[in-house]
Amino acid sequence: MNEYIDLFCTFFRIGAFTFGGGYAMLPMLQKEVVEKRHWATDEEILDYYAVGQCTPGVIFVNTATFVGHSRKGVLGGIIATLGVVAPSILIISLIATAISNFSELAIVQHALHGIRIAVCVLIFNAVLKLFKTGVKDSLGTILFLLALVGTFFSLVPTIVIVIVSACIGISVQAMRTKKGAN
Repeated sequence: MNEYIDLFCTFFRIGAFTFGGGYAMLPMLQKEVVEKRHWATDEEILDYYAVGQCTPGVIFVNTATFVGHSRKGVLGGIIATLGVVAPSILIISLIATAISNFSELAIVQHALHGIRIAVCVLIFNAVLKLFKTGVKDSLGTILFLLALVGTFFSLVPTIVIVIVSACIGISVQAMRTKKGAN
């Protein structure tokens, strides 16, 4: 039972203390899940995050579900998901009751502007960590640049980029394995 409580509390804390959505939560997710609790490796978190982005729904909710499921099965996935969405539900409920009274205040506008800047920095740091972990060779660099251009200019849907990259990765690994067997 303690592991379920730990799952819920960990994801509740991540959901409560990070702002800006899935990308902004990545640094705290990496710290809590990989470094502190050792529930997953950097590579596994990258995989969960990639699949979470490709599946319908909110990236971080999907990622929490994957981590919870990998730890404690279906019930673990449900508990991690509830943990990560509970703070948002509580905070949004509180804000919704007060937003009409305070949204036009200059101090609120300035605070939101500052929060957006901080979230950009968090996302940038998360991207750097993901790049260092995920891009390991020249093929990875080429795939990264092609995916970056494809998403930046909205040339290709994200799901297509992920599927094509996965197919290329599988093909290259198969060729390397075959080459090594000869």
